Amino acid sequence: MDIVSPVLDIASRICNCVGDRADYLRRLPQNLKSLRSEKEKLENVYKDVKERVEREEKLEKKRTHVVGGWMERVEAMEKEVYKLLESCDEENQKKCFGSCCPRNCRASYKLAKMVPERIDAVAELLSEGSNFQEVAVPLPSPLVIERPLEEKPVVGLDSPFREVWRLLQDKQVGSIGIYGMGGVGKTTLLTKINNKFLQSRFKAFDIVIWVVVSRPTNLERIQETFLDRLDIPDDRWKGKPEDKKAKEIRRVLKTMKFVLLLDDIWEPLDLVRVGIPPVGDGNESKIVFTTRSADVCGGMAAQKSIKVECLEEQEALSLFQAKVGEDTLNSHPDIPQLAEMVAKECKGLPLALIVIARAMAYAQTPEEWERNLQKLRLYPKDVAGTENDLFSVLAFSYDYLPDEATKSCFLYCSLFPEDDQIPPEHLIQLWMGEGFLDEYDDIQEARNQGGKIIQMLKHACLLEVGKGPFSIDGEYLKMHDVIRDMALWLACEKGKKKNKFVVKDGVGLISAREVQKWKDTQKIALWNETSIEKLREPPRFPNTETIIGRMTKFRIPSGFFTNMSVIRVLDFSKVEIRQLPAEIGNLATLQYLNLSGVMIEYLPIELKNLKKLRFLMLDKLFSLALLPNQMVSSLSSLQLFSMKFFSSPSLADEIMLLEELEQLEHINDISIMLTSIESIQRLFESHKLRRSTTFLQLEGCWGMNQVQLVSPSCIKELVLDKCYELEEVKIIHFESQVVPSKFPNPQCCFNNLLSVRIKGCKKLLNLNWLVHAPKLQYLQIEHSGIIEKVIEDERSEGSEIESGLSVFSRLIYLTLIDLPKLESIYEHPLPFPSLRQITVRDCPRLKKLPFDSRICMSKKLEIIEGQQEWWDGLEWNDQTLMHNLTPIFSTSVEAYKMLNPPNPFDPITSSLISTKFESYNAGNLLQFPPYSSLIQPTTGTSPSSFIFSTTHLPSSLPHSEQSFNFHGTR
Repeated sequence: MDIVSPVLDIASRICNCVGDRADYLRRLPQNLKSLRSEKEKLENVYKDVKERVEREEKLEKKRTHVVGGWMERVEAMEKEVYKLLESCDEENQKKCFGSCCPRNCRASYKLAKMVPERIDAVAELLSEGSNFQEVAVPLPSPLVIERPLEEKPVVGLDSPFREVWRLLQDKQVGSIGIYGMGGVGKTTLLTKINNKFLQSRFKAFDIVIWVVVSRPTNLERIQETFLDRLDIPDDRWKGKPEDKKAKEIRRVLKTMKFVLLLDDIWEPLDLVRVGIPPVGDGNESKIVFTTRSADVCGGMAAQKSIKVECLEEQEALSLFQAKVGEDTLNSHPDIPQLAEMVAKECKGLPLALIVIARAMAYAQTPEEWERNLQKLRLYPKDVAGTENDLFSVLAFSYDYLPDEATKSCFLYCSLFPEDDQIPPEHLIQLWMGEGFLDEYDDIQEARNQGGKIIQMLKHACLLEVGKGPFSIDGEYLKMHDVIRDMALWLACEKGKKKNKFVVKDGVGLISAREVQKWKDTQKIALWNETSIEKLREPPRFPNTETIIGRMTKFRIPSGFFTNMSVIRVLDFSKVEIRQLPAEIGNLATLQYLNLSGVMIEYLPIELKNLKKLRFLMLDKLFSLALLPNQMVSSLSSLQLFSMKFFSSPSLADEIMLLEELEQLEHINDISIMLTSIESIQRLFESHKLRRSTTFLQLEGCWGMNQVQLVSPSCIKELVLDKCYELEEVKIIHFESQVVPSKFPNPQCCFNNLLSVRIKGCKKLLNLNWLVHAPKLQYLQIEHSGIIEKVIEDERSEGSEIESGLSVFSRLIYLTLIDLPKLESIYEHPLPFPSLRQITVRDCPRLKKLPFDSRICMSKKLEIIEGQQEWWDGLEWNDQTLMHNLTPIFSTSVEAYKMLNPPNPFDPITSSLISTKFESYNAGNLLQFPPYSSLIQPTTGTSPSSFIFSTTHLPSSLPHSEQSFNFHGTR
């Protein structure tokens, strides 16, 4: 048996194994050195990668999973290598004394074998870490990014906030517009909405994106805002044109339910160009934006528009007090009351309250508060912060107006007093007189443009809807006090020319010395109990274009008009003047003259020299004896002439006036009162006079039993007063075909007729001809005893008049007083979609109102005013309608006056009140329709004693002045 071969084989294997192990042990020192070197390199690469990651994470990015995993493996490897090196060092210490042989060969071999394995692993990590191109990626977009509220506390936005939040949850509403004047809190409201998503459990959206649009609109900047919030790869964005970026934004947003909050839009933003997909078509996404202009809401197709109003008085005071601080408020007992007075001057505008409060925060004496209150009232720009922090911010709205004419029209509104209710038709006439609308040759075209400018200013929140009596040219206007202060600041070249616009309201006597400072003044407006002391010499107004004196005791001295080389507008309506100096005829540049309501007896013949005069208003001249012969016909540029509500002239005077008006080449707007059949015939026979007459008052007209109205007609307002013999109104078509009003002719129509007032026409049976007035807004019928039906409709129910508008579809105010036989307004129920107020007094037979159920849907009707007995006796076909209308019924005259009911004679009664009745007696008043119904003999007194009824007096009259005793002859 061969024993040697197996033994040799085993010995050979043992030698090989021992040799391999010896080789590991022999190479161990060099391998350890290599491991330490590779470890150091890996540590350096790790540090570099970590620094890159930390930088990216500070930019709100997160490390990639690959980098994160590599860093974790490196950290684990460092620990392993450290332990391995430590173990090798320990074994090295255990070698036999004086020998290189390890005491424990097995353990040493095991360590020696691990070292090259770790070298390979470290090298692999080192290679991987050196080749990272990207270490971090953008974080996934959060639902919403919180925005700081610049002003705390937030006051007065609860109601609009609740409404917007409700609409955000309404699946039928996709876009919401928030608008209001500058500084009212729109951005604050939008910020509250944004931050609400942080707190809310309402998780219906994937992302909320805030974009500041501002002006001018920068599409590139807007798109970059989306890039910051959306996961769009750089290769799809960088260097791409606008349309490609829009495509990427649209691609991402179409996969999400988003809320887009757009702040500070000045003009409609093209959302398609930005890349925003449509909302409201089933995707449940929302767009909410803020703007100063209601027009932008329309241009952005907002499904709901919400106006942010100024704060209520108590809210405003709370905000003001919070900003001033308790330390200042408690520093003196008088300061809280003074703070309340200062806060009221801001009229609820949050920005104004905040700016003024900051200025007052360290004013800790009553004297400081009183001085600043006086500044705020007289020269608000002098209060710290108002120019830079308030007026400059508000002026952005002015800067964005489309043209210089519109800007001039806006600044002109600052000439009216604080809180004044501005009649739109009067404002537009003044604009025309100033030449702001000169590009329009036709007065009606100019008026239309003036109406557009008013709408533009209202939509820009630079004008507001006021509270005043009925106006056929629209609702009365007002200007917020802070906006008015800003407008005056702009008009005076940002305060640099203090007297460029001079406005004085109720200041009493103005010294002659102050008047001398007005030599550079462009526009002067004196209002309400303001007067100028007697001037020793004529004033010099070489730069003055406008003088408005209203309700003043301004007396015009001789020579007053001698130094006015550029004057365009003189408005002396309701000024206590009894004569005009003859030199008024030297005002070669004068284009607008209003003398309405003055107590003048004669007009100077020199007025005929005013060859550039285009507008002449002579209403309510109750003391005027007659017009100078050939004065009117000499005014060769005259376009508008108004002479209504005045002492009844003779027949010859009326005919002469009509003949002179007919001679005027450019006349196209006439307002006139006529008192005779001959005068009426003369008017209607003249094509020029007929097409130019916009206001016609027929008073008395003894012997007139029929009025023939010519169609088509330009008449806007028609007054039939004390036409005792009048029985019927007929319509004459322009082809001279007479059509009785009972049988309407669909070919003729009074499209311009807006207001009809009928008073004391005791034989008039009905007003069927009103079906020819599709745009009628105001109807007043009083003391017309035999009228049984306003319109006796013999046609089928639901019929429409010739223009396609239903009967009374534009009617806003309806007044029926002392009509004892009236039984019906209209035979069939009507929707009355525009009606705001109906007044019924002393109409005992009127048992039904012609309302159908749609009148409640319109939500326009504000009040039904009448006697309780009449209301209780009404018959209803629809009990639900009665229940819906009962809350708005009132028996109180004052209650409906609070809603500013129409008073067609308000200008007259207010003029009468303003003069304190000094020059009128009851006998004179009985001659005129506005007053005769107001004056009644006092029971138990002499025949010469009368009581002035307050039924039609303005509600603003102090209570103590609402009863007067008149003594005069009948």
